Amino acid sequence: MTINLLEQGQAWLAQQLTTHAARQIVYRRGELGVELTAVIGKSSYQQDDGHGVLTRAQVRDYLIDTNALLLSIIGSLPRPGDRIVEIDAQQSYIFEVMPLGGEPHWRFSDPFRLKIRIHTKQIDGG
Repeated sequence: MTINLLEQGQAWLAQQLTTHAARQIVYRRGELGVELTAVIGKSSYQQDDGHGVLTRAQVRDYLIDTNALLLSIIGSLPRPGDRIVEIDAQQSYIFEVMPLGGEPHWRFSDPFRLKIRIHTKQIDGG
C-alpha cells in the first residue's frame, strides 16, 4: 500500500477547515433531515441572456464532508431541490440546492473527493 502524502495533507486540511471554520446546518430532502457541519462559501457566475446582456450573480455554497452526507440518512450526493437550513442568531435561513448558471448543482472541492461544494440560492428567511 502506497502512502499518498498529498491525500493525507488534503485530509488534514479538510479536517482543520471543518473544525475551525464550520457551523451546524440541517440538510433536508423531503421529509428527511440530518444535522451536518458545513463551511460556508460563495461562488460567482455570469450568464448571457441570449441578447448580449450578461447577468452576474453570487450564490451561497456549503462545503460538506462527502462521507458525512453519504453515510447519513440522506445516503446520496446532493440533488436539485434539496434544502439547507441555516440558523444564525435565532433567525432561520433556507437555501435550495440548484445549478450555478451552466454548471452543475454541486462538485467535489478537492482532487480526493473529501468535500463537496453545494451551490444554493436563498428561498426563505432574513
